[in-house]
Amino acid sequence: MSEDTIRLVTIGRILRRRWRLLAALAVVGALVGYGASVLFPPRYTASASVLLPGQWEERELLTQVDIATSSAVVDRAAAKLGRGDAGGDLRERVSAKAADGNIIRISGTADTPRGAQRLADRMAGEFIAFAARITGGDDTGPEAATGPEALREKVTETNRRISDLADAADPGRTVESVQARTSLEKLRTALEEAMKKLEEADPASDKAGMVVMGPAVRPTGEAPPTRVQLIAGGALLFFLLAVVGHLTAARMNRRPRTEAEIAAALGSTLIGTVDVPAEPGARRPEGQGLLARTRRFLGLGTRWDMPAPQASGDEAGRRIRYRRVCARLRERLPAPRRLLVVVPEDDETARRAAGRLVTEAESGPSAGGGDPLLRVVEVPASQPVVPDRDTESGALVVLSPGNRTPEELAGIAEACADGGHEVVGVVLADAVRVRPARDAGRPAPAEGAAPALAAPGHGTGGSG
Repeated sequence: MSEDTIRLVTIGRILRRRWRLLAALAVVGALVGYGASVLFPPRYTASASVLLPGQWEERELLTQVDIATSSAVVDRAAAKLGRGDAGGDLRERVSAKAADGNIIRISGTADTPRGAQRLADRMAGEFIAFAARITGGDDTGPEAATGPEALREKVTETNRRISDLADAADPGRTVESVQARTSLEKLRTALEEAMKKLEEADPASDKAGMVVMGPAVRPTGEAPPTRVQLIAGGALLFFLLAVVGHLTAARMNRRPRTEAEIAAALGSTLIGTVDVPAEPGARRPEGQGLLARTRRFLGLGTRWDMPAPQASGDEAGRRIRYRRVCARLRERLPAPRRLLVVVPEDDETARRAAGRLVTEAESGPSAGGGDPLLRVVEVPASQPVVPDRDTESGALVVLSPGNRTPEELAGIAEACADGGHEVVGVVLADAVRVRPARDAGRPAPAEGAAPALAAPGHGTGGSG
């Protein structure tokens, strides 16, 4: 898993084997989202549309958007709403954007639908008033003194003054009077040209008269994120974090899985592999506390990153594997063939395999003539302690693949060496699925072959 590419089958395996844990974490995420919705009260948003007549370029519309949310407009709206100096806080609750058709949409957010509607309408009104003052359309403010209409009046007054000065001058009697009249006429011509250019560039000539396209509609629903969105988002976030956590843990897993890696970590050789029927409902006598029951309910005790158990053959085929392990041990060990079977105490599959191996060794066809005598010892994988050597010829380690780290395997090998036992071999126990019998009335070949493998009377002799 640590070297493989993450595939959909890996995600599916997580969902199948850890669905209870994922569901529990999703519920926790939903509760967190609900708590966040309680801490942050619901907000409502209303929008008012302002129409800008005339021809407007895109950059000009963006300028108007900035003006609509400027501090000058927001402060005036806050004063009209009775918020005093709350313009800074109000600025975070208003927004504007340019829509199609030269429309500026101004939005306001408040704690109530009525408050959001009032805020949007007030912001639209203040924006139009402020824009009118800028373009000179409002004659009530001090800004009107420099507006286009005032400039036109000043130009007309200047032209009248020029005419009076020209009439008062000596009509061409002296050179100075001729020069003065010429200068006055040039000044009149320059003023007329400047006024013409001003009228052509006057934005108020075709862009004045902004209007609000009706009052803002009172909102009927909360502004996002709503309570439902926070709850769903929290559940989805915790679910995804759980899946990513599983994938990260699998990527960082460095436990030996192959036969060669496990044998090398123990410093021994592989004797064989045996099959153990999987029993998902089996419970160990220990670990019946609340924490243990919770772990079993959530599926934390089940390895999700291991492949599904393969289908096994019949009982005779599984028994042959155990017999072959006993035969290899008989060939390797000198008489008396006594072995200490070391099993990790938290490995249920290895424990069952060791028990079956002891049974087959005691009831084998050569039990009275040399099959090994096995004694099972369970040791903790974290701090293993093996009994001192008595009459045993060595130690046989039985475990299931993919459950032990290299450090734990090295610790088991060191514990055997400290007890004076040489690790003569390793037996791997694989959990398999047992195929149901297709025809119970037909005699199976395995049942007929079983007496030949374990002759009557040989089991008692093997134990002695």
